[in-house]
Amino acid sequence: MDKAALVAAENTDDGGGSSFSGLRAYGRALAQTPRRLARRACAATAPREEMSRVRARSGPRMARALRWWDLVGLGLGGMVGAGVFVTTGRAARLYAGPGVVVSYAIAGLCALLSAFCYTEFAVDMPVAGGAFSYLRVTFGEFAAFLTGANLIMEYVFSNAAVARSLTAYLGTAVGVDAPSKWRIPVPGLPEGFNQVDLVAVGVILLLSVCICYSTKESSVVNLVLTGVHVAFILFIIVMGFAHGDARNLSRPADLAHNPGGFFPHGAAGVFNGAAAVYLSYIGYDAVSTMAEEVERPDRDIPAGVSGSVVLVTALYCLMAASMSMLLPYDAIDPEAPFSGAFKGREGMAWVSNVIGAGASLGILTSLMVAMLGQARYLCVIGRSGVVPAWLARVDPRTATPVNASAFLGLLTAALALFTELDVLLNLVSIGTLFVFYMVANAVVYRRYVGDPCPISGSAQQQGRRAWPTLAFIGFFSLIALSFTLLWQFAPGGATKFGLLSGTAAAAVAAVAAFQALVPQAREPELWGVPGMPWVPAASVFLNVFLLGSLDRPSYARFGVFSAAAVLVYVLYSVHASYDAEEGGVADGGGGGGGDKLQDQGCEV
Repeated sequence: MDKAALVAAENTDDGGGSSFSGLRAYGRALAQTPRRLARRACAATAPREEMSRVRARSGPRMARALRWWDLVGLGLGGMVGAGVFVTTGRAARLYAGPGVVVSYAIAGLCALLSAFCYTEFAVDMPVAGGAFSYLRVTFGEFAAFLTGANLIMEYVFSNAAVARSLTAYLGTAVGVDAPSKWRIPVPGLPEGFNQVDLVAVGVILLLSVCICYSTKESSVVNLVLTGVHVAFILFIIVMGFAHGDARNLSRPADLAHNPGGFFPHGAAGVFNGAAAVYLSYIGYDAVSTMAEEVERPDRDIPAGVSGSVVLVTALYCLMAASMSMLLPYDAIDPEAPFSGAFKGREGMAWVSNVIGAGASLGILTSLMVAMLGQARYLCVIGRSGVVPAWLARVDPRTATPVNASAFLGLLTAALALFTELDVLLNLVSIGTLFVFYMVANAVVYRRYVGDPCPISGSAQQQGRRAWPTLAFIGFFSLIALSFTLLWQFAPGGATKFGLLSGTAAAAVAAVAAFQALVPQAREPELWGVPGMPWVPAASVFLNVFLLGSLDRPSYARFGVFSAAAVLVYVLYSVHASYDAEEGGVADGGGGGGGDKLQDQGCEV
């Protein structure tokens, strides 16, 4: 019996039709949950199928109108938000001192390694789904769904929080210190939910209309706003160097109680500082979601993603250096480092207003890029069938995912209207780093295992290749976790140094052994991560290390959210996906067998 006949028989056993056509149909679907999980949870889609049959579920194509400079602008706009004005001060004061310049350079290198992994996928498979699509073609549907749920959670929560912070920065720009003056108190609501922020809601709705109208015009608006924002940052950098003192790079204000030097807390302080500032680089991943709208993916995506990370690293290092010259590291205000430094100088208080204006522009650009990215993620998740299919529709007039953009815009605006989300920002960090970790592993898996293929012999050969690669991924992740736990909890001294050195040596040995013993199954045709498997392995190691720097309550909230996502998958998504994917096979799916295998990337 061939596959179509087998699935048709199984659909007959399930009662036929949609799993959601009525209560009885849904009850029959729930009774088949274990079998459907076995079929769908690890089911991977071939890249060619993702770019053809699955993409066609959106209807009209998105317009290919973006070039490499659009992507650089989107990367800059997405990464350089308002947070850098605070993060730099905290990292310098609490961890690295003037060595925060090196912390930013290290964090930038880490971001570049992760960006390489995204770029290989985006060039080879230029679809709008980003990490969701990359994991769907490697680790299967459930891993992609869990990642997609984390991505949407990350975007909605962080966008709502960032939009509310716009009120405070706009107030600073015009001399209003208390953001509550622009918010409406609502008596009777609990603390943290009783300040209505109409400014945040208005900005979110305005940007939602903009991104629904046109991607190209949104990119032009972003380029203009980002250009002005970068000009503000360069102005602040120049002011810092002009009014700074090079002696502050090595001399603390309180030399009797605080260590001096460019690295007052040594290498540990520099690396802890890198962990603290790494999240300032989040945003380049949104560029990969624009791959379906890029004119020349093989040329424009590598230049756009890598170029934006390099430029942002240079800006961050210059900002850190200018701030370190303005004040001794132990005199920096960790909450408002640049504003505090200029307010304390004769006749320079006006610079804090300039900083508020620049930060406001940064919020607008980071919001726009994030909202572009979140809509494209949800659009492609809708194509897969694990969420309602109407979210996947592309409007024929605007060539944009209007349904997904409008839905997420309204959801984000509703959260931003009432809710203070500061407590959830570390949860967002965990979700982001988890996604980066998964994508780095996925690029290794695809290189050494290959793409999924339904032909029996090819599938068996791929299965034999999968186990050594999965064993390496699991073992290497355990080594990275061991190093992280030792760094966090082992008592200092020679013993800790020896344990860390031994663990690092084990990580290097594991990568070298894997490279020597396991041959690659495929080579990228257009652009590939250099230094395979060393670069993605380094990205995995660093993402695990950074995950270890976050607090325990955030992990508890992450666990609760992930459990809720699993529940949604079991009760809804696996059945919707089964109807969309397996039902299509049963119906014949269109085309002959050879054509279908070619669409799935198999040689016939």
